[in-house]
Amino acid sequence: TFYQQRFFDTHVRISRDLLRTRNRERRLLDACLETRQPVVIDNTNVLADERARYLGPAKAAGFRVVCYYFRTGTRAAIARNKLREGKAVVPIPGILGTYKKLEEPRMEEGFDVIYAVTLTASNEFSVDLLAGKEPPT
Repeated sequence: TFYQQRFFDTHVRISRDLLRTRNRERRLLDACLETRQPVVIDNTNVLADERARYLGPAKAAGFRVVCYYFRTGTRAAIARNKLREGKAVVPIPGILGTYKKLEEPRMEEGFDVIYAVTLTASNEFSVDLLAGKEPPT
């Protein structure tokens, strides 16, 4: 996955799928922010209000907030979903409903930078700057 390739060795992964409740998710986020531990939020947050629950606390704690926006059309999402098994399979109406609600991330939400991530024909991740400034290397 994108997380495994880019962040596994440096960032804690917070996933509601793994933690199962918002309370557990919030507690782990709070612990990471308090200890200055870099974190990746690995959730589908299609609404700005959903993203705000992470953005506000991270910015208040002085973190730089980077958004990796996975640009995927419904056909590609449905095709990838067919490769899943068991509980990982998302019903097609769920995919379509989520896509309908999507609010694309905006700098005004508090992001320092937004990247667009797409999957290439060879199943590699392509990352392009969408908004903001990349940090100096």
